This record gives sequence, structure tokens and C-alpha cells, in this order.
Amino acid sequence: MNNFFYLEGAYLILGGFALLIMLFVTTRPFMAKGAVKKGLLWVSLVVAVMVGAHYMITSNRMAEVAVAFEKNLPILCESRATRKVAQTVTIQKSNEWILEDNNFISPNYSRPFFIARCIVK
Repeated sequence: MNNFFYLEGAYLILGGFALLIMLFVTTRPFMAKGAVKKGLLWVSLVVAVMVGAHYMITSNRMAEVAVAFEKNLPILCESRATRKVAQTVTIQKSNEWILEDNNFISPNYSRPFFIARCIVK
């Protein structure tokens, strides 16, 4: 749960923006009297379910990647440094990679990779 705001911060902001749009639209004179309450209820519920589902899927994948790393299985991580060539980096424990604070770090590579942006090959 300690990574919740780090993983879901952007989605929480987007959900808040959706709520503000819904609030603006439902307060217009052409809307029915109970539209604000219904809108807040349903949009909040949808946003909460979607953010919660995304968090559960991401945290489960992070746990799966950590277990696979300890078993020395190959892991593919997204490389944002170079978009045209080599968009993924293969990480294995036997290739001098270590897992430190949910980041894969290697002395042979210039930047760390966050575990949430990786999958088991």
C-alpha cells in the first residue's frame, strides 16, 4: 500500500478531473434535480473500481516479477531512454542485476528500472 499514490497518482488526478466535469455538467439548468447526487455516486464508484482494479493488477504483477527475479528468470523492462532501438531490456539476477526498493539496478547500466514497468518473459 506504500506505493499506492506513486502508482495511481495520475489516475486519481484523471478521476478527479472526470468528477469535476460531471459536477459542471450536472449543475446546468437543463439537468434533472437529482442528477448531481446520482452523478457523484456513479462516477465516484466507477473511478474507485477502476483505480482499485489497476492497483491490484499492478501490485500482483510486481510481486510476480520479484519472485521470478529471485528464481533467475528473464524479465523484460521498458526502456524509456531510447525509443527507436532496444525498447526493452532483459534483466536477470545472474547478469549482475539487484532488486533494491522496487528498482532493478545494475553497475553495467546507467539507470534503474522500476519493477512495475516490467514483466516476466
